Amino acid sequence: MTELAAQRTHVVVVGGGYAGTLAANHLRQRRDIDITMVNPRPVFVERIRLHQLVADTGVATADYATLLGDGVRLMVDTVGHIAIAGRRVLLASGAALDYDYLVVATGARHSYFGNPEWEAWAPGLKTLEDALEIRRRVLLAFERAEREPDPVARQRHLTFVIVGGGPTGVELAGALAEIRRFALKRDFRHIDPRDATVMLLEGGPRILPSYPPHLSQKAKETLRSLGVDVRTETLVTAIAAGEVNAAGWRIPTDTVIWAAGNQASPLVRSLGCPTDRAGRALVEPDCSIPGHRELFVIGDAAAFTHDPDAKLLPGTSPVAMQQGRYVGDMILADVADRTRRPFRYHDKGQLAVIGRGHAIADLKRVKLTGLVGWLVWIFIHIFYLIGFRNRAVVMLEWAWSYLTFQRGARLITGTWSPAQDQGLA
Repeated sequence: MTELAAQRTHVVVVGGGYAGTLAANHLRQRRDIDITMVNPRPVFVERIRLHQLVADTGVATADYATLLGDGVRLMVDTVGHIAIAGRRVLLASGAALDYDYLVVATGARHSYFGNPEWEAWAPGLKTLEDALEIRRRVLLAFERAEREPDPVARQRHLTFVIVGGGPTGVELAGALAEIRRFALKRDFRHIDPRDATVMLLEGGPRILPSYPPHLSQKAKETLRSLGVDVRTETLVTAIAAGEVNAAGWRIPTDTVIWAAGNQASPLVRSLGCPTDRAGRALVEPDCSIPGHRELFVIGDAAAFTHDPDAKLLPGTSPVAMQQGRYVGDMILADVADRTRRPFRYHDKGQLAVIGRGHAIADLKRVKLTGLVGWLVWIFIHIFYLIGFRNRAVVMLEWAWSYLTFQRGARLITGTWSPAQDQGLA
């Protein structure tokens, strides 16, 4: 037995998303390993379903988050600096953590392609707070429209623009279409929410570019059947108060949602390892950074370029989950003095939901659309819930409310002031 295995091993996991949570969960099987997780919130958030929270067509808000800390030491904090040579993590609170292994799984944030000022007008969807803020802006837009006598200003309030035609953009477009068509249809006296315009802008030639072309086309047709105005080859050039400029076209709108780009956490660049243009660490085949086998970077913070198909692995939850389990395995292998093996991603396909009862599924040999794809989407996402109280109960509650339209949506969180009527949502 090695000297490392003869003593207790301390693993620090930075980040409580899919990658970090799965890594920590996998390591709990060894009693001689101490795990400390550092995360700015004490909860794990189901990011793949946040678009449902925007429309409130799923389970209760609290059920989108699960408390972290089961079997690990949880520190609700952020990392200020990582002293790699000394194997020490310095936290913003002033605390310090020494480690034998460090797992950096800090995820990604929105990238505005050199225009950070756009974020004030076009929030993205990464966290529970993001979902609630987008939901608040959308509902306040309907409230303003209800009181607006000027038809031009009213239409600006009722125009919702989503930038980016990837899975997040498509799912958000479907969610907003549902708000307009179903959730709010009986809530107002002076406007008809169904008169609202939902626009999806994509700079490339088609939405969902990672899917086969025929599935992308089916998604486009489904969105249009829901009343979404889908525009491809429409590159956004400016976002400001009350408008979006795209492909030489000015769109009056008070509500813009960003789903067009991501960049890794700034913490990754501070590691001093090579990164790609999105700031992701260029990791080794075992997901460690060059020259430091004890330091792993996984999930959206990593650029894994060693796939046998010579493809950069996408920043998706399946990749993050598999890397989390893998890194847990490799640390256990080190402790047991076994040889590491390279990470291999097992691509099981991809799914995207497009509103109530519509989804597309690219499951390699099987391609599904419509209701069948939606049922598969339900099963797979419920099956992979992390830490929910009961998968069967959650599935029944969520599916019942989703199918029967019994959940209202006119609940605005946060504070309101008259200044918000000027478009300062």
